Amino acid sequence: MYSVSKRNHLSSLFHRGVAAAAIAGLAAGPGLAQQQAPAPTVQPVVPPAPVQLPALSPKQSAELARLLTDAGYEQGLRHDGASGPRLGSDEALVRATLDYARAVHSGRLDQSDFQQDWGLRPQPFDPLPGFADAVKRDRIAAWLRSLPPPYAGYDGLQKGLAKYRDIEAKGGWATLPAGPDLSVGATGARVTALRKRLAVEDSQVAATGATFDAALKEAVIRAQRRYGLRPTGTVSTGTLGALNVPVGDRVRQIMANMERWRWLPAEMPAKRIQVNIAAAVLTVFEGDEAIASMKAVTGRPGNETPMLQSRIHSVVLNPPWNVPTSIATKELFPKGAAYLARNNYKVIGTGPNRRLQQQPGPKTALGRYKFDFQNPYAVYLHDTPAQAAFSGFSRLESHGCVRLEKPGELAELLFRNDQNWQPEQINAALATEKTQRVQLQPQDQVSVYLLYWTAFAGGNGMNFRADPYSWDKKLASKIENRSAATAVASR
Repeated sequence: MYSVSKRNHLSSLFHRGVAAAAIAGLAAGPGLAQQQAPAPTVQPVVPPAPVQLPALSPKQSAELARLLTDAGYEQGLRHDGASGPRLGSDEALVRATLDYARAVHSGRLDQSDFQQDWGLRPQPFDPLPGFADAVKRDRIAAWLRSLPPPYAGYDGLQKGLAKYRDIEAKGGWATLPAGPDLSVGATGARVTALRKRLAVEDSQVAATGATFDAALKEAVIRAQRRYGLRPTGTVSTGTLGALNVPVGDRVRQIMANMERWRWLPAEMPAKRIQVNIAAAVLTVFEGDEAIASMKAVTGRPGNETPMLQSRIHSVVLNPPWNVPTSIATKELFPKGAAYLARNNYKVIGTGPNRRLQQQPGPKTALGRYKFDFQNPYAVYLHDTPAQAAFSGFSRLESHGCVRLEKPGELAELLFRNDQNWQPEQINAALATEKTQRVQLQPQDQVSVYLLYWTAFAGGNGMNFRADPYSWDKKLASKIENRSAATAVASR
């Protein structure tokens, strides 16, 4: 579901400143006659050579103008009503093409638009050489088609964007009125409204009728699965809320997720672990195949799990927990010394610099396993003794790290090629309750991606998840603002 498979594989993924050096005069030492310092040699500042834009033939100008007219709209770079660049002269047309190419290939956002916890950054991309070659070989259309991310996940979002924009253009859907839960046997105007609403997204639903029958229950279950809700077949508050999200918000949600795809590299590592932060799910991939999956617990709003890419280099068995100062001060020290002792916390230091460390054992918040990877946020994957959280559909409860439902299975998978760390040796080390860091062999180190997918295409149509961090709305606004600013600058 969250694969970043390539299209041709299995589907589910400035300014230049010149500084002049100051040259100080030389003064004679005490008792010596002062000599005049030689005049400094000033090197002339040479401005950068102007960029040579390729010349278009009249036929190419017409073709490019036609191709660019709706390209940004179709790729989710602007919402309906936002004007594109003015394509008057050939120079304006070429510059608009280069701007579009950068945006659709590596993201619409400028570096200044990124939040601190949006740790993914697109790779630099200069479209001019490729465009110049396409002009020379008269293959502009093919070059433009090659620019978007080469992933089936992106293609699915682009198709979904067209569908939901069409729904929006036709008036969207009406808000369902609040009231008692709806289930099999219910009748009346609210059931009729529910049928009409479901039929907008689900062609199997009969849009007329005032009775909640078995077929309508199945339609509700399909909708609940698309929205990541518990599939009960009963329309309660959560389902009603998901169905009442305006279609314009769904369009912007798709736009935001398309932009995040553009931040990923053009080719993903064959061995990788992906965590969907919003859905709280971890998946292990080898090439295009998902070989393992498990539930996770990710950061609650206010303690967001950051988006990032790194590489797991070691596994800590029986890890202690070095409690972050903010958690120790706000949540643990106020509970008193007896609570700390009962839960195996050790106070290190005195006064304002004291800190807490929870000792290894069955009660430690990190459980028996910790999976380490370099990142500036001090987050990691780990075990937990609090298993009850994995039974919920909403699993955003951590302080930012990612808790795993089956950490032992992940450890065995990572160690499968290391004869010194087979299940028997792992269990023996765990039984000692002593901390031990085990470095993964270089060939067994695996890339890890923490991603925020809230919209994706599946076999049942477009799927949406809640936007718990409100990142979709922020990102969609930044995309539209940046596109509008670029359009104005081009005029």
